[in-house]
Amino acid sequence: MKKQRILFFFVFFFILMTLALAADDPQDLKQQEQQRWSIRSLLQAPPKIDCPSSCVVRCGDNWKNQMCNKMCNVCCNRCSCVPPGTGQDTRHLCPCYDTMVNPHTGKLKCP
Repeated sequence: MKKQRILFFFVFFFILMTLALAADDPQDLKQQEQQRWSIRSLLQAPPKIDCPSSCVVRCGDNWKNQMCNKMCNVCCNRCSCVPPGTGQDTRHLCPCYDTMVNPHTGKLKCP
């Protein structure tokens, strides 16, 4: 009698699991997987980049090259990000870099 109950519960559990898996929409599973990855990426520290070489490229066309490199490296070390190119039109691609301001003057800190 005890073996029959165990077998019954095992079959019942198996049928429930099969129905639950069959009811899941593939789109829902894909969306759940994407949410897991986005949560994981938020918990991980941003990848370190090579700030000196990134800043040399960023400040390549600047007329105050040394000052630009100095400030760019400060911003890069804090944000782990340097916008591509040399123009101001790409600043928005790195939000931390884009919004950092000098506390004394209120002007943008990063070149």
